[in-house]
Amino acid sequence: MLKSMTAYATRAGSHGAFSWTWEVRGVNGKGLDLRLRAPDWIEGIEPAFKAALKGQVGRGTLQVSLRVTRSDGAEALKLDEAAVAQVMSALARIEDMAQTAGHALAPTKAADVLTMRGVLEGGTPDDGGPELAAAVKADIPHLIADFVAMRAQEGAALSAILTDHLAVISGLVASAQAHLPDREAAQKAQFEAGLKRLMADQREIDPDRLAQELAQIMIKSDVMEEIDRLRAHVTAASDLLQKREPVGRKLDFLAQEFNREANTLCSKSGTKELTSIGVDLKVRIDQMREQIQNVE
Repeated sequence: MLKSMTAYATRAGSHGAFSWTWEVRGVNGKGLDLRLRAPDWIEGIEPAFKAALKGQVGRGTLQVSLRVTRSDGAEALKLDEAAVAQVMSALARIEDMAQTAGHALAPTKAADVLTMRGVLEGGTPDDGGPELAAAVKADIPHLIADFVAMRAQEGAALSAILTDHLAVISGLVASAQAHLPDREAAQKAQFEAGLKRLMADQREIDPDRLAQELAQIMIKSDVMEEIDRLRAHVTAASDLLQKREPVGRKLDFLAQEFNREANTLCSKSGTKELTSIGVDLKVRIDQMREQIQNVE
């Protein structure tokens, strides 16, 4: 069944003080183009995503983003034990000197020590380590599964739209063929009128040359070949819609062939009725091709 290259999926998770949100958006593309934005301090995200994507998506441009936030914004504080030892030693010496001089000092509190320069320092912010990376990467297969499911859902809608276009095209082709007898009669009348004008001028006409010219006119104006090809293209496109493998490229090629035959039909039409049918064909084929651009 068809899969659309246009789809969207999101997934959220958390681990410890961290939370994250995955987003993936798909649009049409000639090949598979992965555009990933993720924090560079979480290792292995891109290889993990590519590995999970393999065999699931064959074509399209994927815009993937990973946003990670911490619930506690404060940096961890670290106690410099060497600095504390130096401060305690200095305090002891100061107290000894004060006692020797006969001075009484207020007792030193721990809070006073903590305010001294160098005792506390900002620690390295926690980046979650391998555990966070593993938790984030564990979400990738589920995200891709949701994305692929939406592609299939959109593909089913596309299949219905394309089936409708093909039904209308088939009806227009049938109308073109049904008009051929009236067209042939009109062409015959037009040819006979032209022949009468020639005879009225008393021109000498070679019967063999006249037969040749008539044959050339009939060959150049014959549109049954275009009608047969259009009908064959409708059958081929309908068959492709039932395939399970990606068929977007083949459908796009067929759409070009549809348009080529419709152009030729218009150029050979010879009547306003057949021209009108040809124009309607071209419009419907163009609408169909716009939808085909989204098929994987």
